[in-house]
Amino acid sequence: MAKILVLNAGSSSVKFAVFDWEGLTLQAGGIIELTGADASARIRITWPEDDRRDDELPVQGYRQSVVAAFRYIESRGCTRSAGEVRVVAHRLIHGGDSLREPVVIDERVKRIISSFTPLAPLHIPAGLQAIAAAEEAFPQALQTGMFDTAFFADIPPAAYLYPVPYEWYERWGIRRFGYHGTSHAYAMERAAEMLGRPASKLRLITCHLGQGSSATAIQWGKAVTNTMGFTPLEGFMMGTRSGTIDPGLITYVQKIAGLSADEVEEILHRNSGLLGVSGVSGDYRKVEEAANAGNARARLALEMYAYRVRAMLGSLAVTMGGVDALVFTGGIGENAASLRRDICRGLECLGLILDEAANLRAAPDCDISREDSTGRILVVRSREDVLLARAGKRLAVLRLQMAPGMG
Repeated sequence: MAKILVLNAGSSSVKFAVFDWEGLTLQAGGIIELTGADASARIRITWPEDDRRDDELPVQGYRQSVVAAFRYIESRGCTRSAGEVRVVAHRLIHGGDSLREPVVIDERVKRIISSFTPLAPLHIPAGLQAIAAAEEAFPQALQTGMFDTAFFADIPPAAYLYPVPYEWYERWGIRRFGYHGTSHAYAMERAAEMLGRPASKLRLITCHLGQGSSATAIQWGKAVTNTMGFTPLEGFMMGTRSGTIDPGLITYVQKIAGLSADEVEEILHRNSGLLGVSGVSGDYRKVEEAANAGNARARLALEMYAYRVRAMLGSLAVTMGGVDALVFTGGIGENAASLRRDICRGLECLGLILDEAANLRAAPDCDISREDSTGRILVVRSREDVLLARAGKRLAVLRLQMAPGMG
């Protein structure tokens, strides 16, 4: 039976899922976490019936990890062979202005993706590695891609332009793009289902909190702005990324410390955020453990994280003139009840009132707002894989329909 393999490659992990072709039913999924400098991997497989297996596998790099995960699934009877994989659907972070729809990945598409590496140095190399791994492991499969930036195609110029010389936009394309679009798109769709109202009638703030984090204002079914900008460095404080800072800070440390542009970029991308403030880790769970054990800097890092998210959510709400629902998604957004609580403190002025008890017992997908809250607060499991599988199948079917006329 034909399958669709979804690969969502991040800077330190690869999420994957296998769907059957006919009904797009999830067969198995999981995450490959690259755990060390030698690229050893921890693979966690999740089955629909909640039968979990955690394995430490001595693999090197993306290709071996992807193949090992697939073979493990195969050994459990989910598939018979790699030949059953008809489509490998990739989530890709940046397609620029030219790639705004899901595409079949060819050499031209890979060149376009690669051209944006300076904007997303943690993500684009990982995505290209995942494509190369999938091409080698599943040579018979159609490789398709869906781009995070595409969800923000309708953001107006007043929101996507920066107040710098206009020539920078004309000459170098410097503008806000927005990221995590696939996650925000699914959160919008699922929130509309839960609220029983079409997205075209809603003002939503979708808040994706993970190792990378962002929020999107979605008005009447269209994204109107995202907290990330030209690069995924802007916006919230994140695991190892600084988020929004005063640009004067960058030139200041370059002058007084003699740091190069590359050194500053490395620090802001890999040694800032939760890691930089806490000195403990960029993993939210480890910082929270340290804070609970009395580490003052870890506690400060958590307070800063919640404060900066809350402040930016308020800005997004004002952009739309109000909010009908706030949606938490992403690994941290779905699981960190204390963070959701801290973020929501102060949002009562927007009509968003958290039910503390519901928040503590929350399991996606659910409503954690109080009955008297005029706006709803939802927790939604991030299911980018669903949108990626749909898009991959649609492209494969379209190519098959076009085949008789090709040539």
